[in-house]
Amino acid sequence: MDFSIQTILENEKYQLIPLQQGDFESLYEVASDPKVWEQHPNKDRYKRDVFENFFRGAIESKGAFKIIEKETGAVLGSSRFYDYDEANKSIFIGYTFYGTKSWGKGINPQIKKLMLDYIFQFVDVVHFHIGKENYRSQVALERLGGKKIAEQEVAYFGEPTRTNFVYEIKKENHF
Repeated sequence: MDFSIQTILENEKYQLIPLQQGDFESLYEVASDPKVWEQHPNKDRYKRDVFENFFRGAIESKGAFKIIEKETGAVLGSSRFYDYDEANKSIFIGYTFYGTKSWGKGINPQIKKLMLDYIFQFVDVVHFHIGKENYRSQVALERLGGKKIAEQEVAYFGEPTRTNFVYEIKKENHF
């Protein structure tokens, strides 16, 4: 890999900053609301011990970000790049979550655009794992031009296997 999957990305309103160990408490403050995880495959990530495992996986991925609102400095959530496939020039974006205060404000499309604009300099296809019951994320990704291409059992870092849909966005279809 001749590029970084953990570089600072930003637009006028938001920054994606590489996740560091010291970010745990500020991110857990956002993640500790059970509503955040209602539609995610693993609904108990609001519990501190479960989120500690999720956070450890994020750090070890070396592709995770905290999402910051520039005007207030507030931590809004997290996302990451993972599973880069050099042969197929593809990568995944996922493990995304936002606090409920960020819902319905058009933040996710802006964050995904930042990530896609950056990564399409280096890959031709971006994939996404979305929980089978995560209708909110399925609709959001379809609005971004994502196409559902498969169903897959996914074992998240230290968590049970769950059924996910695989979506993709191809470079030539990204605007």
